[in-house]
Amino acid sequence: MRKKEAHILIVDDNEDILFSARVWLKKFFSEVSCLSHPTKILKFITENQIDAVVLDMNFRKGFENGQDGLYWMNEIKTLEPQLPIILMTAYGEVELAIEGLKKGASDFILKPWNNEKLYASVNLAVDISRKNKKLSQWENINQKSNQYQLDSHSQKMQEILDQIKKVSPTDANILLLGENGTGKYVLAESIHEQSDRKNEPFVHIDLGSISENLFESELFGYKKGAFTDAHQDYAGKIENTQNGTVFLDEIGNLPLQLQTKLLSLIQNRKLSRIGETKERMLDVRFIFATNENLKKAVAENRFRQDLYYRINTVEINIPALRERQEDINILAVYFLDRYKQKYHKPNLELSENLLSQLKNYPWPGNIRELDHCIERSVILSNDKSLQLLMPQLEEQENTITNLNIEDMEEMLIKKALKKHQGNISLAAEDLGLSRAALYRRMEKFGL
Repeated sequence: MRKKEAHILIVDDNEDILFSARVWLKKFFSEVSCLSHPTKILKFITENQIDAVVLDMNFRKGFENGQDGLYWMNEIKTLEPQLPIILMTAYGEVELAIEGLKKGASDFILKPWNNEKLYASVNLAVDISRKNKKLSQWENINQKSNQYQLDSHSQKMQEILDQIKKVSPTDANILLLGENGTGKYVLAESIHEQSDRKNEPFVHIDLGSISENLFESELFGYKKGAFTDAHQDYAGKIENTQNGTVFLDEIGNLPLQLQTKLLSLIQNRKLSRIGETKERMLDVRFIFATNENLKKAVAENRFRQDLYYRINTVEINIPALRERQEDINILAVYFLDRYKQKYHKPNLELSENLLSQLKNYPWPGNIRELDHCIERSVILSNDKSLQLLMPQLEEQENTITNLNIEDMEEMLIKKALKKHQGNISLAAEDLGLSRAALYRRMEKFGL
């Protein structure tokens, strides 16, 4: 039998189980990797293209209740929502494994396993993974051809779009400033699509979602042997964008020591991996974005002044959604059309009354919050009548007197945390934020 081109990851703290599973699955799949410590899972998945994960449910001695497996499954799903996960469990934990299926596992197998069952389960998971990737690619292409934010009635946005049209063909560094959810990613991608690099890679690097100890290796790569877990040469995300566009989001999160290295990279267009003296010539275009006040960060010595001047050759301030109310209708109709098609509810419409409700809400989460609001409303409405699900508005539309954006933001975060019983991942998803961004806001408000 010809091996299927797929990378399988097995995670178990029992070396004998890892060996047996790997030997068997190696007969059918081109690459099978093993990890004995679950703490290494996320880094491994970040650095490798994995098609399916076989995950044990117990890792701590004396705590054989399967909760470890559910915890790490949730962590993997947060990082890679579409990645199929097969749980390995003992006979007495079947009920917990079934709970795992409800929470997103693709299958579970009992120890000791039947080899044919193991193969069949992993093979099916790989097929599911490939279908998910194709669907994701199709959705990305579909969304890419619908640049919703580029259709605007707002004078502020039209001026920005004219500015973008002028700077896109150049290689000038661009700094996009604006609150979370205002569409910095969409504009960065639009700049790339209007440039001479449009047929080359566009790589989005969210510095707010990378842990600080992984910043340097993720961005710049490393040489084999550079540190304990460096088992092979690794090209960083910037190097992999050669000839294309690097979009460094949340640039204000970059640690000072790496700001120096980034400044050198931008100035000299040369990159060195960790543990390597060799310099590699780099030809990329940089776009940066942040919701932070970088001038204040410079004054407080949290951000290098020379780097600030280097990254903002062209500075573009994106207005919040409440400052471009003329576009709320356009965006709402766009999102409604998208989700009517996705959830097969073609008869839903936005009445004048519903549009009025949308325009009277301050949208502290901006376009991203509007997007999530419309999607939730479509999902939970019946097939014929759209009902807006805006709990924040419903509870306060008659009592809100303070429209201070920070107060509103704190209120929404408290509500999300209460709703999801303190689950950070679910609260962040509901708010349309990354977990790192939510943690920063919780720290800011002392939550």
